[in-house]
Amino acid sequence: MDVIAPYKVKTISGKQKAPWRKAASVTEQKKECRKVERIWRKTKLHIHHDIYKESLRAYNSDLKSARETFFSNIIKSNNNNAKTLFATDNDEPSRLWVHDINRGRQRYGAFHSLIQELRFDNARFSAYFRLDKSQFETLLRIVAPSIIRQDTHMRQAISPEERLSICLRYLATGDSFRSIAFAFRMGASTVAGIVHQVCTAIWDCLLPDYMPIPDKAAWRKIATGFQQLDFPNCIGAMDGKHVVIEAPPSSGTLYYNYKGTFSIVLLAVVDARYCFRLVDIGAYGRNSDGGTLSSSAFGTALRQNTLGIPDDSILPGAEHLGPMPHVFLADEAFPLRRNIMRPYPGYNTGEKKVFNTRLSHVRRMVECAFGILASQWRVYRRVLCVSPEVAENVVKATCMLHNFLRWDASTTIPARSSTGTSTAAPSQGLQNAPRLGTNNAGRDAVAVREKFAQYFMSEAGRVPWQDNI
Repeated sequence: MDVIAPYKVKTISGKQKAPWRKAASVTEQKKECRKVERIWRKTKLHIHHDIYKESLRAYNSDLKSARETFFSNIIKSNNNNAKTLFATDNDEPSRLWVHDINRGRQRYGAFHSLIQELRFDNARFSAYFRLDKSQFETLLRIVAPSIIRQDTHMRQAISPEERLSICLRYLATGDSFRSIAFAFRMGASTVAGIVHQVCTAIWDCLLPDYMPIPDKAAWRKIATGFQQLDFPNCIGAMDGKHVVIEAPPSSGTLYYNYKGTFSIVLLAVVDARYCFRLVDIGAYGRNSDGGTLSSSAFGTALRQNTLGIPDDSILPGAEHLGPMPHVFLADEAFPLRRNIMRPYPGYNTGEKKVFNTRLSHVRRMVECAFGILASQWRVYRRVLCVSPEVAENVVKATCMLHNFLRWDASTTIPARSSTGTSTAAPSQGLQNAPRLGTNNAGRDAVAVREKFAQYFMSEAGRVPWQDNI
């Protein structure tokens, strides 16, 4: 046996204790803690148990202080050597402050290489960021004060321009944080933090100028735009869409919608130039459009008449109908209210059919706006693998960027096609909200809809193309 399987001596070195555990104060407190623990286990008295817990808290406090002191001394003594900042004195490999691959960020990272080349080709720059160079620079000037970070003696902060580039690239592609991190040569958690911070800054900085709460003058201007689409006294097209997200932990069915996915709801009011004028973001996916409206701040302000909607006015050439309210146009998922018009239910003929067609002709503006949003910002084509709070910030930022690109542009109000229908393709990035629940309307709301239907059949309100439907 000694020839076939001889004895061998192998030295096994035990794992060394963490250096901060060897501190004198920690050692003494540990002895005291064990002493009172033995007393408590022997007597089983509550007073001795309380003394033991107090001693244990003191030991943990001393241990934490010793650990902080240990690493503080390492940082002070290696402030110019980032590679060994958090290395311990055991046999395990040292943890790196910055990975060796990421150290080449300022030479090989996407921002310092590819993006600098794209600046010489505006078309490719726009395809990469969904903004051209002038729009990018304007946006950077607005949000830079909110996203700038201070350099430290340990490392240089990521510039506002690079932070904005990372966020826009994420919104434009919907790629995972890890994919963006590999491209820009930084940590995935760093990218996640940057996206969250920049999206918040985009919303906060652009909100006063690109999505202000409309006053009476603004509502009248919006109504003028819709009047060109043959629906007077209309101040917005309203609809809700689902933004698909990863199932949040311990959320049950709160975010589970009727299409079998998890989502948050984007409720929006759009003007005649595809701009979002009011948005409510973050409602549970299980809610219907009517339920989302009822629980939103917009719905509450509408019920309390605090939106600053203009007073009732006469429709052009229809003095006999009297003053008519300014209304939002919605689909069957919303309730019929004095300021919310929805189509007549079921199969209709005559003036009801004409009313439904005229309403749908204008309400398509919000559907087109959702389609443009999802087509431009491809993050809507993916499942957002983030928390509902971060998803809400992402949706806010894209809605604000949507307005930013169109606010001052001379967007032409779209004309109706010869067949009487919109030619826009439906969006797959945003899903229709469910049509659930009952919508019982008051007599006043029914009377308003009847007057609009009568007006569209009168000589003053009819349009040539409605005879072909």
